[in-house]
Amino acid sequence: MNLKHLQYFRVLAKTQHYTKAAAQLYITQPSLSQAIGELEKELNIKLFEKVGRNIKLTKYGQYFLTYVENGLEELEKGERNLQKLTNANTGIIDLAFIFSLGADFVPSIIQSFMEENEGGHVTFSCIQGTTQSIIQGLKEENYDLAFCTYAEHEPEIDFIPLLKRDIVLITHKDHPLASKSSVELKDIADEKFVCFNKKSLFRPVIDQLFSDAEITPYISCEVAEDTALVGLVAAKQGVGILPRSSTLDLFDINVLPFQDPLPEQIIYMASVKNRYLSPVVEKFKSFIERNSLN
Repeated sequence: MNLKHLQYFRVLAKTQHYTKAAAQLYITQPSLSQAIGELEKELNIKLFEKVGRNIKLTKYGQYFLTYVENGLEELEKGERNLQKLTNANTGIIDLAFIFSLGADFVPSIIQSFMEENEGGHVTFSCIQGTTQSIIQGLKEENYDLAFCTYAEHEPEIDFIPLLKRDIVLITHKDHPLASKSSVELKDIADEKFVCFNKKSLFRPVIDQLFSDAEITPYISCEVAEDTALVGLVAAKQGVGILPRSSTLDLFDINVLPFQDPLPEQIIYMASVKNRYLSPVVEKFKSFIERNSLN
């Protein structure tokens, strides 16, 4: 069904006059008559009938008009919203990030972006998750961009390094190690540990640290995200090893750096290679790239 024919029908139904409708549509009267004739032929029904020199809708035309008006209104609404989404200063950015970035990094980067683009109307839809779930969501087009750790064997994903975070030890406030200014791995060989579970991409890092130090850890609890790990450490269920973030400052725990030269955790901006991004998402991505480690 021709969209223009429906638009012509709506105007003619309102004016009930071919000459006036053609003038409003900036087309000739014969062109309008032909379009309505083709629409009636396609529907196999008369939409208009003559009343003297004028026309009026048949009962079938009146019935059809309701659906045409609703349909065209929805299409026009969709077009308006699409224009908002594809404007570099307006629209929605679907952003995913790992749990530990929610308290400091993400709010800070969004604030900086919004200050640089004052006057724009940008909305962020934020989702937290593990790196694995985030990468899957990116590939399924649930998110535009993501902040996460690096994932191996993901050729579809472009990873841009953003920041580095030291790996630290956390203990409850009354722990014997709390008085130290720093620790070595050998100092915690006999401790209970709260660890990320095996689905976490940070778990292999911890396992390798223990292996290199010839430590067989006693793991009392396994968790999926940072807040639970820190909470269990504060509840005296063991010590924990994780990347340094401002989230740690919210808990009644002790944070100790390692004397050993441990690897840093790198946070990346992840996106799907060669995928179309709306102008406002591209603008945000460019902003992030300007503030990356590169």
